[in-house]
Amino acid sequence: MASETHMPVPVCLIENTPARGLVVRPEALQVLSKITQPVVVVAITGLYRTGKSYLMNRLAGQRRGFSLGSTVQSHTKGIWMWCVPHPCRPGHTLVLLDTEGLGDVEKGDTRNDTWIFVLTILLSSTLIYNSRGTIDQLAMDQLHYVVKLTDHVKLKAAPKESEDELDDSEKFVLFFPTFIWAVRDFTLQLEVDGKEISEDEYLEEALKLKAGSSRETQCYNQTRECIRQFFPDRKCFVFDQPACKKDLVRLEDLRDDEINPEFRQQVEKFCSHVWEKSPPKTVPGGHIITGNLLGKLATTYVETIRSGVVPCLESAVLALAEIANAAAVKEAVTLYQDLMAQRAKLPTESVQELLELHSQCEQEALELFMAQAFKDGICHFQADLISQVEKVKAKFCKDNEQASHDKCKAALRDLSQDMEKRISDGVYNVSGGYQLFKGDQQALVEKYWELPGKGVKADAVLQEFLQSRKTLAESILNTDCSLTEKDRELKSEQEQHERAEQERAVQRQKEAGERQKLQDQLRSWEEHALQLRKKLENCCEKQLEEHQEMIRHKSKEAVLLKDGFCDKAIHLRMVTSRLEQEYGSTRSRLTTWINIMVSVLLGLVFVIFRFRTPRFF
Repeated sequence: MASETHMPVPVCLIENTPARGLVVRPEALQVLSKITQPVVVVAITGLYRTGKSYLMNRLAGQRRGFSLGSTVQSHTKGIWMWCVPHPCRPGHTLVLLDTEGLGDVEKGDTRNDTWIFVLTILLSSTLIYNSRGTIDQLAMDQLHYVVKLTDHVKLKAAPKESEDELDDSEKFVLFFPTFIWAVRDFTLQLEVDGKEISEDEYLEEALKLKAGSSRETQCYNQTRECIRQFFPDRKCFVFDQPACKKDLVRLEDLRDDEINPEFRQQVEKFCSHVWEKSPPKTVPGGHIITGNLLGKLATTYVETIRSGVVPCLESAVLALAEIANAAAVKEAVTLYQDLMAQRAKLPTESVQELLELHSQCEQEALELFMAQAFKDGICHFQADLISQVEKVKAKFCKDNEQASHDKCKAALRDLSQDMEKRISDGVYNVSGGYQLFKGDQQALVEKYWELPGKGVKADAVLQEFLQSRKTLAESILNTDCSLTEKDRELKSEQEQHERAEQERAVQRQKEAGERQKLQDQLRSWEEHALQLRKKLENCCEKQLEEHQEMIRHKSKEAVLLKDGFCDKAIHLRMVTSRLEQEYGSTRSRLTTWINIMVSVLLGLVFVIFRFRTPRFF
């Protein structure tokens, strides 16, 4: 498949240099632009020289790839990317992001550490935080970047409309990834009060808050509160030391039997979880992110940061929607064009046959558009799709008529060769010649109608042909000595009557074809309105599900805060109550909003087509 990618080695996605700051690398964007599959984006962050790159290489199914290094020097600068076929999800690409080590002593300027951390969160669907030793206060302090998220990310571009409106950070969970804490070189026993606990329970124990209001307690709780709030879907893995100290410098070269078997099992368990459980990258509403869109998202965020502005999540989604919807229109129109070219055998016997084919191809193109489009701004793009498809259809109709016209002209030219010779030989310039001429012409017409595949212009071309012989017929009629003057008048009137009837028949056929086209156009608009309604209902249901999940997380967190956290529990219950009110309000307005959007689409379509609509009455 063209959308699959096989990268032999990682490339730098976002470069971080003292001279240029953060820059998205064009070669990485080129790789992503070719990935039209959904992507599962797994990113790792943590302090420098903690073995992040080794885990990412194993997730790629390789021993080498991301640079491990062997000294205190941090090898990864910026954010590096490796795209590989997903081992467990057919039709998906696994995008691995290895980030610059936080707190690199050689870097000097650490201003971009926070931005690297923010970008890692915003681009990933699963975030791995890698640390060493244990999850203690030092480990929490080293993850202080999470506390800065509220200053470096905002949900909406517009300021709060009222004091009652929830803070942006309360809804970060809609955009943030699942969270895995990987604890390396772990030496403790997993137990509390003599009772064995799981790795996940160990993490939850480490995230428990302290009661009290002192500055020391607030500092203790701050990072823990942020992790609990921003990453409700979290998991923990602990790892033994992989080998003895002298072998660590060549870890990627060690054979399996030279690596600690406990560590090998832990890595296998970790990789299996990431491969099987990490979700595809999405944005609110369940919109799937492809490799191409991931590149656009990275560019949007980095350009915003470089401009000195805090990234806005909703603005980024709107910008992404604009790009995705424009691309969806282009791909859908191309698909429609290709399908029509493959399936249409011109000329068709009737207008209806071509319109039925058009309907099938349009349906497939519309399904592609709906699968790829974002609901944001969808009406204008769908109206554009309708307009472009209509133009392509009109060209096929015109080409169909031309093909029929050419075929019929050629058929009449062949059939009339004998008559033409008889005319040139003067066969009809004798007494009784007119009757002979009419008999031969009628025989020609009957042979013409017996020919298959003439198409939609069969009547019109025949009428043109007979009209072109009007003068000749009149000449033969006037020179036929066997006819009296009265006979000639009667024959002339009969000729005029037949020609008038032929013209009326051609006009009726033309009007019938135009009516069929209009009915098909109305059918098309109804189908577009129906598919838009389904799309919006589906997107809104997904958003409501996400909203409910957010409410469940907040409610669960409020219950977990027991004695000593009265204020925090009250705050969480207030947040939950506001979210429930928003949920109820959104659900109650859902039908009205969808009806308005459908009306907007039909209004746009009416404006586009008001001068094109055929008139028959």
